Amino acid sequence: MPKITRRKPLRVEPQILIFDVDGVLVDVRQSYWRSALQTVEHLTGKRVTWRELYKWKNKPGNNDDWSMVSRWATALGRRTTYDEARDAFQQFYWDYDGRPGNVRREKILVTSRQIEIWARRFELDLFTGRTRKEFSYTFNRWPASRRFRTVVTMDDVKRKKPHPDGLLQILDKRDPPSALYVGDNIDDALAARAARVPFLAILSRDAYGYRERARRFRQLGALALLPRINALNSLL
Repeated sequence: MPKITRRKPLRVEPQILIFDVDGVLVDVRQSYWRSALQTVEHLTGKRVTWRELYKWKNKPGNNDDWSMVSRWATALGRRTTYDEARDAFQQFYWDYDGRPGNVRREKILVTSRQIEIWARRFELDLFTGRTRKEFSYTFNRWPASRRFRTVVTMDDVKRKKPHPDGLLQILDKRDPPSALYVGDNIDDALAARAARVPFLAILSRDAYGYRERARRFRQLGALALLPRINALNSLL
């Protein structure tokens, strides 16, 4: 049984489960994260490491990989705009010039059966930092995707995470404590706090910087730290 870290019993009985996508429902280490590494190396000509990526990914405002790449490459001496970072990133993430893209490496972390079980008890929704195109590529081929009532992507809001706009759009004036948001990024926790939606963090104990990230999630009000998404069952 995976260990769940929490300091007090959960006192929420949600009717609505809202999930982030990357790192929660989909393993993106070999798609988005690998693309970010390759893009920074491509732009700067400097070799960068996974350790460095984890440090940048854990900073607020870097849920959007294009923003992260722009800031990272600029910090390494290659001034890079958001648009430049986005365009360079796409060459590694998507199929490009006869080369298969990293998007093909993505893996779903939860079974369709599990989604069906949750859908019998809760309204299921998604609030993701992906574009609609990126979301559709992975989820349109997954039978369980039809169980999500509302999907809010980067293209559907004026302000990206850590702003709470996507959560507020899903709630549509319903009571925030009636929902539960599950994410893996500091920006997810910040968005949940701003929307007053209870938050659960996905954080494996072997994740880089576990102690610091765990401390920060707790500061932001995370109800518990889950090692993986299926551990949610023991709390509901």
